[in-house]
Amino acid sequence: MRVLTILAMTAALALPMAAPALAQDAAIVTVTGEATVEATPDSATISLGVTTDGATAAEAMAANSAAVQAVIDRLKLAGIEDRDLQTSNLSLNPNWVGYDSGQTPTISGYIASNMLTVRVRVLESLGSVLDAVITDGANTLNGLTFEVAQPRPVLDEARKQAVADAMARATILAEAAGGRLGKVISITENAGYGAPVPMFRSDAAAAPVPVAGGQIGLMASVTVTYEIAE
Repeated sequence: MRVLTILAMTAALALPMAAPALAQDAAIVTVTGEATVEATPDSATISLGVTTDGATAAEAMAANSAAVQAVIDRLKLAGIEDRDLQTSNLSLNPNWVGYDSGQTPTISGYIASNMLTVRVRVLESLGSVLDAVITDGANTLNGLTFEVAQPRPVLDEARKQAVADAMARATILAEAAGGRLGKVISITENAGYGAPVPMFRSDAAAAPVPVAGGQIGLMASVTVTYEIAE
């Protein structure tokens, strides 16, 4: 009997403690809203470079330096400013041969490489710039990215549309659950969004090297928690 009495007292003490916690729990709904706003790019970034070889490390580097200087000179003639030119990678490596034949690998000359990141602010000149630098010695092209110089207004519009998307989703869920959408409890902008995404709608530019700028999309994503009102 004593054991039963103790258990009953324990249960009686536990119930009042649990009840307030349940009363404070409000029904909530958490959704993620996303939006993409298209914009016409007004600038581009090119990653290009020069790779050369030579019998010695000094010869390979000297040939590379001369070729890179010619590329830089041509870029400046095309209107590229010093602030829009940056060396992004410089390397000098021995050229090892003999792996395929099973022989002991030996050095057969050296390979020098110099990569440049170039910002092109006038898209109409992009094709001509590419044509010029390739003619003057650039033999490596690692990528071309179109950009919007002032992305903030476009991103802000994408953020507004993402919040509206979240609200629409949450409203449907709240009403489906028999309630209505209440106040916002929290809102978080998700990291990793905002980078331009090609939209695959473009017209080729008339230039020696055909280049299509088309449109890019700037994305925003938010996670919002709402209260569900009765």
